[in-house]
Amino acid sequence: MKNRTLGRTGAAISEIGFGAWQIGGSWGDISEDDGKRALNAALDAGVTFIDTADVYGDGRSEKIIASVLKERGGDKPFVATKAGRRLNPHVADGYTGANIEAFIDRSLANLGIETLDLVQLHCPPTEVFYRPEVFGALDDLTVKGKIRNYGVSVSNVEEALKAIEYPGVATIQIIYNIFRQRPHDLFFEQAQKKNVGIIVRVPLASGLLSGKITADTKFADDDHRKFNRNGEFFDVGETFAGVPLDVALEAVEQVRPLVPQGVSMAQFALAWILESKAVSVVIPGARNAAQAQANAATSDLQAIPAETLAELAAVYERLIKVHVHQKW
Repeated sequence: MKNRTLGRTGAAISEIGFGAWQIGGSWGDISEDDGKRALNAALDAGVTFIDTADVYGDGRSEKIIASVLKERGGDKPFVATKAGRRLNPHVADGYTGANIEAFIDRSLANLGIETLDLVQLHCPPTEVFYRPEVFGALDDLTVKGKIRNYGVSVSNVEEALKAIEYPGVATIQIIYNIFRQRPHDLFFEQAQKKNVGIIVRVPLASGLLSGKITADTKFADDDHRKFNRNGEFFDVGETFAGVPLDVALEAVEQVRPLVPQGVSMAQFALAWILESKAVSVVIPGARNAAQAQANAATSDLQAIPAETLAELAAVYERLIKVHVHQKW
């Protein structure tokens, strides 16, 4: 497993992380035991970065992580969580110092620790990015010792560029994959200049880039790929990367012939993300141990040839860009 530095946090972390949304909820039925086995498999394979959130299963994800790490003992991985989406309604005025601290206290209890390695505002309303007092509250919590670092999980490039204007923002979590290429145009360059770590989520476009989803695939009622298909509950860009399913499936078939023999499409998609040196870590989820092991093995793959990268860019330009590029 290769390591990269998480921006100005200075932490050396595995370039493949573990995204713990799936083991929390909203991805169909995944048992706690399967979640634990997936996380253990990732850690056994050299993963040292875990990303979760307080709303993943209403704390279930954080508690599973705490249980696994307690059972394993030894050196602890870097654990990042997110806060803010517990607000109801989820509005900018709810992002007060008191509310943020309460969310952080709950995550500390769930994770069984005294200090969070990293807390990220969880896709807050755009107005929050124009309220310096919110970031000042995070500075205060750093001084208090409740958090070591803070960042923001953003919905779009504009929010990312605004967030890194604040000197305390150490990381940005953003969607970036073969179907969502815009962050590479400007944001990555600016983040590198400011030594901001980049955490890439939704790397497989909600499973599309695994190559296993078809037009006939059925999703459980509690799977966001069914209940949020049109953005009914949160930003549609989080589900299938915001690409209309019929268009995405056509694009997948054009990507498929570019995948090298002996490599899964999911691994190929993760490797494409790691071609950018601005990326600190990519955080695929996993339903089971086998998926976690396969994700981690991506770190051992050879670089993607330039001509293949050009063909992938052409697929994006031809089919995908018109649907997503200016939205996120």
